[in-house]
Amino acid sequence: MRSIWNGAISFGLVSIPIKLVNATENHSISFRQIHTEDGGRIRYRKYCELEDREVSGQEIGKGYEDADGTIIPITDEDLAGLPIPTAKTIEIVAFVPEDRIDPLQMDAAYYLQAGGAPAAKPYTLLREALKRSKKVAITKYALRGRERLGMLRVVGDAIAMHGLLWPDEVRAPEGVAPDTDVTVRDKELDLADALMDTLGEVDLEDLHDEYREAVEEVVAAKAAGETPPEAPAAEVGGGKVLDLMAALENSVRAARESRGEEAEVKHLQQRKTSRSSPKDTGGKKSTSTAKKKTASSPRKSTSKTSQAEKKTTTKKTAAKKTPAKKTTSRKRSA
Repeated sequence: MRSIWNGAISFGLVSIPIKLVNATENHSISFRQIHTEDGGRIRYRKYCELEDREVSGQEIGKGYEDADGTIIPITDEDLAGLPIPTAKTIEIVAFVPEDRIDPLQMDAAYYLQAGGAPAAKPYTLLREALKRSKKVAITKYALRGRERLGMLRVVGDAIAMHGLLWPDEVRAPEGVAPDTDVTVRDKELDLADALMDTLGEVDLEDLHDEYREAVEEVVAAKAAGETPPEAPAAEVGGGKVLDLMAALENSVRAARESRGEEAEVKHLQQRKTSRSSPKDTGGKKSTSTAKKKTASSPRKSTSKTSQAEKKTTTKKTAAKKTPAKKTTSRKRSA
C-alpha cells in the first residue's frame, strides 16, 4: 500500500517512525460529464484571470483570500515550517476508554505502518500497551493543510488511526426529533422487540453494494448493444397510512417467512385472552350446572303419581343414589 504521509508517533519521549496508508478504498462507479447531443467529453479548463490563458498544474499553487479580496500566496514550504509539533508528528495527548468517543466524530480511517526495522520494537510496545489497557489513544496531527484530531486503536496486529472531527464540528441535533408529544405503548415496543429478534444479527461480510452491481449490469448491457435490465415495478401504496400495530405484525410475519420460520404472529391482546381462558371455562361449568338443575325441575313439577307410585319411585331413587355414592367414592379413591 502506498503511503500518503510519513512522520512519527510521539509516545512521551519515545518516537516511532511510521507511514500513513489508507485503510479503506472507494468502489463506487464514477461517471464523466458528456455532451448529450454528440457524446463529447465536457472538460473544465483552468484559466488565469489576469493573463486570460489556460495554465498547467505545475503553474498552480495555493493562496489565501483576505477579507478585502487580496490573495496571499502560501507555499508548501510555508506549511511544512509551521511552528507546531504535529506538522510531522502524530502526538498522543491522552488515553481514554473507546466508548468515550462519539461515533459522530469518526472520519477517515488509516493504518500506521512501522517505518523500518528500528520502529518495530516501539511500534509493538505501543500496540501491546493499547491492548492491555483496553483504551484508545487520542492524538493530534497535521494533514492536508490543517491540524486534525485522531484516535489510535489496535486492529489485528496493526495500529489503526481514525480521523476525528473536532467537537465543535459536530452539530447538535436541534430540530431533528419530532416536536409533537408521542406516546409509545408497551404492545408496540413488544412487537418492535419481536421484529428485532426475528431480523437477528448479520455478518457484514455477507452485505454487498447492490446499486453498484446494478449499474455495472446496465453499463455492460449498453456496451454490448443490448437492452439494459428493467427494474421491477414498485408497489404503489397510494399514500395509505397503515396502523402501526398492523405494520409491525406484518413486518414480523414477513421477516419470519423470509427466514423459513412460522409466519404466525400472535397479537398481544390474544395472548391476554388466552391467559384469562380458565376464568371463562369456570363460568361455562356453572352455566351448564344451572341448565341441568333447570332441566330437572320441570320433571319434578309435572310428575303426577299415586301414593303407591311415589313410594315405589322413592325406593327406586334410593336404590339409584346408593350406587351413585359408591361410584363417586371410587372415583375419588382413583
